[in-house]
Amino acid sequence: MSDPAPTLATQDLRLGYRERAVIDGLNLSFPPGAVTAILGPNGCGKSTLLHALARLAPPRAGRVTLGGEDVARMAPRALARRLAILPQSPVAPEGITVAELVRRGRAPWRGLLAPFSAADAQACAEALAAVAMTGLAERPMAELSGGQRQRAWVALVLAQATPLLLLDEPTTFLDLPHQIELLALLRRRNRAAGTTVIAVLHDLNLAARFCDHLVLLGPDGLVAEGPPDRVMTEAALMRAFGLAARVLPDPVTGGPMVVPL
Repeated sequence: MSDPAPTLATQDLRLGYRERAVIDGLNLSFPPGAVTAILGPNGCGKSTLLHALARLAPPRAGRVTLGGEDVARMAPRALARRLAILPQSPVAPEGITVAELVRRGRAPWRGLLAPFSAADAQACAEALAAVAMTGLAERPMAELSGGQRQRAWVALVLAQATPLLLLDEPTTFLDLPHQIELLALLRRRNRAAGTTVIAVLHDLNLAARFCDHLVLLGPDGLVAEGPPDRVMTEAALMRAFGLAARVLPDPVTGGPMVVPL
């Protein structure tokens, strides 16, 4: 089991590119031990926010804190032991196999010349099994389908064994059954180990079904945040997406289900 998840938060956060601010004055506290989806239209800053949480996008103002500590002041190895990030469309080194890729997730826990330990091997084996990739461990990444490659990347961040997981569109390249399978896996990981999961997602109904907490961004910043039934409202969807929709009870979960008009 992972260590208890610290709280990840933003304080007066401002992010942008050149002269354009995409996030301005954002104050959020992501609930620890929960599954959170970051939602919103293209260009609203979802991925930029996720990158800032992992210290990959330096803020123009404000800060990101992890357990009350400014992530900008944390040593890289210390941060990598507390959170793992899967960016959108990562690129694998040429010729690398699935197993070799997943082994890289253990780097924060090993010294520069330290041998690969039994604990490292077990973490990698469990991560591969979790995404049903054990039988493909020795296959080169270049020979895999897009969906298989995505599952291999998810195995890498699972092998890192951190109390926080940040994933940028983790369902990319996956067909609907595998999208559901992956989101169910992340929720099981959350429930079993208390892992905090924060993911950028596009499918509103999958987000409402599998997540405990939603952060909805729009062209003008934060629209709403909180439990799905509080965030997924017709007014909020119109403000964020310009989307005319009905929000009805999901026949399976009873939670909100978006039906575009």
